[in-house]
Amino acid sequence: MRDATGLGTLLVLSVVIGCARDDRETSAHAADVPAGSGDSLRSDLDRERPFLDENAKAMAKMMADMDLKPTGDVDRDFVAMMAPHHQAAIDMATAELRYGRNEQLKRLAQEIIVKQHDEIAAMHRAIGEPAPPTTTAPPNPAPALPRPPMSRESTTMPDHPTR
Repeated sequence: MRDATGLGTLLVLSVVIGCARDDRETSAHAADVPAGSGDSLRSDLDRERPFLDENAKAMAKMMADMDLKPTGDVDRDFVAMMAPHHQAAIDMATAELRYGRNEQLKRLAQEIIVKQHDEIAAMHRAIGEPAPPTTTAPPNPAPALPRPPMSRESTTMPDHPTR
């Protein structure tokens, strides 16, 4: 089992290192873009830099927070590793809200934030711990998707018939 844990950690680290290498390569290639036709690409990469930096920070924090010594309690160890994973999703979705331009993706990012907070809370409650406080508020929230009007039948719960 110890070998599997080490292998899993090695796999995740190789993905993170690969992403960081790709990011450095993108930066290096942006510096090589000749003046003229590449100015637009350079400008786009410069504009994307804060987004990439926030995502790299979220990934690094997740990896550090997931590096734990096993407790012997599979359930607690699961929560201890999954909560940072979910928090990274929240942090990355927050960056999309801050820097993204696609309204559909921004709405999806809002949903990710809400769902991941809910799942973090549910995992903590499942092992008898209080849910951690919500720490991330989405910046510049996109307008919510319109919802169809609900009929009287759709507002009743199966356990509670209408009178």
